[in-house]
Amino acid sequence: MASEKQTGQWVLETERLAFRPFTKDDLPALIEQRADPDVNKYLGGPRLQNPEFLAKRINFYIDCFEKLGFGSCVMIWKETGEFIGAAGLQPLEDTGEIGVGYSMKKEFWGRGIGTEAAKAWMDFGFREKGLDRIVAVAVVENKASQRIMQKLGMSYEKTEEHWGEVCNFYGASKEDFYASS
Repeated sequence: MASEKQTGQWVLETERLAFRPFTKDDLPALIEQRADPDVNKYLGGPRLQNPEFLAKRINFYIDCFEKLGFGSCVMIWKETGEFIGAAGLQPLEDTGEIGVGYSMKKEFWGRGIGTEAAKAWMDFGFREKGLDRIVAVAVVENKASQRIMQKLGMSYEKTEEHWGEVCNFYGASKEDFYASS
């Protein structure tokens, strides 16, 4: 972990988390994290969270970062240097809007990490990238993610299909986000 930080590889840091762009070498850790049925049930399940899909998805994450200067990134637990999941901003393929997203190993649930990660990425998008609006999508049953979205000043906009799942779409302007902070 120290060598990564010393070479300036962190895109973003919070009190407990550090983020860096994905590389193809991260594929095994991503597959392992997303293999847990409790984790992948809100991410399209095994239909989408399988090694073949994730091999393509990691390329999307890498391409986003190279083209846009942001994308879904590796989420590191700073205390141990452990890969615990992914978080970041990226275009939603269905709409082209920029969405914030996160996923993490189950043992890290319930610690405020989703809120910490999403808040940091939204701040980065608004301050560093000049975005005017950021959206988020959650499977209707994923009430925990919807609570995070609401805490961050996002408002419910619609319910429709995304990646083959019925999802609630939320959005926030820069003003909405900073008013909630």
